[in-house]
Amino acid sequence: MIVRTWHATATSAGARQYHHYFATTLLPELRKLPGFGGGYLLSRELDSTVELTTHTIWESLPDIRAFAGEDITSSVVEPEAQAVLLSFDHTATHRGVLVDARC
Repeated sequence: MIVRTWHATATSAGARQYHHYFATTLLPELRKLPGFGGGYLLSRELDSTVELTTHTIWESLPDIRAFAGEDITSSVVEPEAQAVLLSFDHTATHRGVLVDARC
């Protein structure tokens, strides 16, 4: 199992809009892909912005490649998402899961 992590920043309003996009547009599309095992959208309020972090769970690197393309480190940020963000990482990181302690 592999977790793909990506970060962005937004205004409070932009964070709410991205949350809506993630839940109603992105997740339904990801759920159609082989090897997608779920995900998290986390937020942290900063002084005047909101930091957003996504963690998506995949079965294998080939599954991630089918989603992200040949360069799996490239982030996939659709124009609809870009429009509500102040900044976003152009790369994603991947970590193998050693222990899955979800109950």
